[in-house]
Amino acid sequence: MSNPAKPIVILGIFVADTAYRAARQPKMGETILGNSFVLGPGGKGSNQAVAAAMAGGKTHFITRLGDDAFAEIARSTWAKAGVIPEVKIDAESYTGAAYIFIEEATGNNAIIVSPGAAGRVSVQDVEEKADLIRSAAIFVTQLEQPIPAAKRALEIARAAGVTTILNPAPAATLGDDILALCDYVTPNETETEALTGLPVTTIAQAEIAAEALLARGVGAVVMTLGDKGALYHDRTRSVHVPVMSAGKVVETTGAGDAFNGGFAVALSEGRDVVEAVRFGCATAGISVTRAGTAPSMPSRAEIDALLAKNA
Repeated sequence: MSNPAKPIVILGIFVADTAYRAARQPKMGETILGNSFVLGPGGKGSNQAVAAAMAGGKTHFITRLGDDAFAEIARSTWAKAGVIPEVKIDAESYTGAAYIFIEEATGNNAIIVSPGAAGRVSVQDVEEKADLIRSAAIFVTQLEQPIPAAKRALEIARAAGVTTILNPAPAATLGDDILALCDYVTPNETETEALTGLPVTTIAQAEIAAEALLARGVGAVVMTLGDKGALYHDRTRSVHVPVMSAGKVVETTGAGDAFNGGFAVALSEGRDVVEAVRFGCATAGISVTRAGTAPSMPSRAEIDALLAKNA
């Protein structure tokens, strides 16, 4: 068993999601009336930190915020979930924000993300938190903040023997030098295709793509497959973990973040990796029955109850 007192440290971004629903997008120069508006917390790293903290992990989140009203949304979101903020205030920039247009009839969306201060997370920011990263049981990052910062943090964690998780989202091409720093990569089907150039529509194809990632130096692959659950694939075993249903699906946004947060917590507690994947699937399974991203993350009691039901 690993030491449960050791924290989970996550590097990533927070953005305030501003979601507008309307019948259609306005044309250039046109103003139309919308049907609804929701302001809420977003950013993959922040969502994953909330998921991990809600699932019972002692979770630190490294990022940058502006000195503005949206930063207050971040702080209250983290305080409610129990996330420990490791924040640099960047008064020269602004807290990240996303414009999300949702077409009423179809639910299709169009999104503009402006990372603001979090887009300026630097290697220096990471160096300042090096001791915290070294003290972790698990280190997690994604690709929304600049990649040099993510790479440096992975290097620090790896050198200290900390278990490293890279959620390669949003999809990007990555060098083998970064992949070789990862004990686990957790792509979805689209991200796997971007990394390998291979199609992923079946479990068999997922295994072939996972093998291609192992060949590039990754320790193990945990591929999230939407309604097909997740695939765990390393050099000795390949295990398909089915989806864990907790009720009617309301919204799948944030399901990957829920999975990553839950997976990190279970690993930090010294569980077998396939058990950790099941824990992640349970976390995601509950999150999709609720609207929103951070607000949909389940408590530890809810995750344990779903796992017991599916034992």
